[in-house]
Amino acid sequence: QIQFVESGGGLVQPGGSLRLSCAVSGRTLDDPGFTLDDWNIGWFRQAPGKEREGVACIAANGATTEHADSVRGRFTISRDTAKNTVYLQMNSLKSGDTAVYYCAATPRQTGATPMCVPRAFGSWGRGTQVTVSS
Repeated sequence: QIQFVESGGGLVQPGGSLRLSCAVSGRTLDDPGFTLDDWNIGWFRQAPGKEREGVACIAANGATTEHADSVRGRFTISRDTAKNTVYLQMNSLKSGDTAVYYCAATPRQTGATPMCVPRAFGSWGRGTQVTVSS
C-alpha cells in the first residue's frame, strides 16, 4: 500500500506553466523503508468525457522516461528520490491540456519497463485539476 499527495494544479492562461508534484510514501508518510527505486511512477490525465490517458512516466531506475506525443517537448517528468517526490513540469500549456491529472504507481519488476498506460498501474492518487483558460 502506498500513498500519494498530489499538488500544483490550478488555473493558468494558455502559454503558461505549472509544476505538479506527487509525494509518494509507504504505509505511513514517514515510512523509512519506502524508496522510489522500487516503483515506476506515472502521470495520467482525464478530461471530461474522455478516457484516462498516459502523460509521462518514469521508471524505477530513474533513467527511463516516456512522454506522450501530445506533450513531448512541453512537459517533463522528473523525480527527487531524497524527497520521494515525482514532478511534472508543464510548459506552453494549451486549452487541450485541461484535465484532472493523476499520479500512479506500479512496482518495479524484472524485465521491461511497463508501458505508460493506465492499465499497467494499480495504485492511484486522487488527482489535481489543471485548467488552461484565458
